[in-house]
Amino acid sequence: VTDSNSGITQERAKELGIYVLPMPFFIDGELYLEDITLTQEQFYEKLRADSDISTSQPSPGNVMELWESVLKEYDEIVCIPMSSGLSSTCETAMSIAREYKGKVYVVDNQRISVTQEQSVYDAMYLRDKGMCAEEIKNILEKEKLQASIYITVDTLKYLKKGGRITPAAAAIGTVLNLKPVLQIQGEKLDAFAKVRGWKVAKKTMLNAIEKDLNERFADVKEDIILGMAYTCSKEEAMEWKQEIMNRFPGYEFLEAPLSLSVSCHIGPGAMAVTCIKKVSR
Repeated sequence: VTDSNSGITQERAKELGIYVLPMPFFIDGELYLEDITLTQEQFYEKLRADSDISTSQPSPGNVMELWESVLKEYDEIVCIPMSSGLSSTCETAMSIAREYKGKVYVVDNQRISVTQEQSVYDAMYLRDKGMCAEEIKNILEKEKLQASIYITVDTLKYLKKGGRITPAAAAIGTVLNLKPVLQIQGEKLDAFAKVRGWKVAKKTMLNAIEKDLNERFADVKEDIILGMAYTCSKEEAMEWKQEIMNRFPGYEFLEAPLSLSVSCHIGPGAMAVTCIKKVSR
């Protein structure tokens, strides 16, 4: 079981034989569920229209309802929610899991988007190798920080709105065409660099990935997957994908629109690149 922050759609979940809990959003006071009553297109339409959007977490009732229906068919559940540093979803799931007496194992995974998606594939691989839910949880938690995401935003408006940068810094940044490069490596969305213009921002992200490949992941390059996530148009995303693949040919590749929970804070037009160590095969 994972949540829609993994970027795995309900349709894809059916193909994989897994379950995806939709993340709830309040837009102008009305409740929407990601990929069920809210499409990516509708979300960005509302975001651009300056609707009042706030993220929420699945209610304990919805979590329990899903788990109970799954446990009618299966003995154990591995639950992989979004990073505990970005939402209290994980903490809530852990406290509910205590009631399930060893049948539900919640992974404090510290990941989101395509890095979280890869954790789901790793869990499926470990399950198919015959591991129990507790063993899978332990391995995923041991390897959880073996991933990086670097993101560049198109506009400072949403970082300002969320209080992540001051109005003065946003005003100066806009005038000077400053692009913050943000990083998720572990718990939170952190500042990584501040550069001028898209071209330099992209180069900064690709250089950061190269440094990770040559230093952090130097000994495990055969287990590395690269990926990208985006809130920009599909055309821009495909150009960005090509740039990444040209710079780093020969890697397995994951791609998906960035989860809406992150998009809320960074707005449309953003691009991200990731490197992820999959569990050793």
